[in-house]
Amino acid sequence: MLQIASYETYQDGQIIFKEGDSGDWIYTIDSGSVELSKMLGETMVVIEVLHENDVFGEMSFIGNIPRTATARAVGKTTVGILDRSYLDEEYNKLSANFRSILKGLVTRLKRTTDLVA
Repeated sequence: MLQIASYETYQDGQIIFKEGDSGDWIYTIDSGSVELSKMLGETMVVIEVLHENDVFGEMSFIGNIPRTATARAVGKTTVGILDRSYLDEEYNKLSANFRSILKGLVTRLKRTTDLVA
C-alpha cells in the first residue's frame, strides 16, 4: 500500500506541474482524472489521460530529471502525494544494479519521447 503524505485538490484545467519543472514527487489519483501533455513546437499534444488509482510523476523521481510532460486536472481532481521518506526508503531497498536498470529505462523512455516529439 502506498503511503500518502498529503492530498491536494485541483479544479478543472488547473496545472499540477509543467513540463520542464523540477520535481521528485510521485502522485496517485484519488478522484478525477489527469491529462498528461507535451508541447510539440507551438502545439500541445495529449499523451494520455490517467484516472483513479493511476500513478504519475515517477519518471522525475526515478531518473532525477525534469518533468517530461505537463499534468493538468480534468474535472475536479484530488491527488495524493506519496511520502518522500517512504519513497526513498523503498527505492533504496532495491539493489544498486536494479536501480541502475530502472534509471536506464527512464532515460531511454525520455529520449524516445523527445525523439517522437
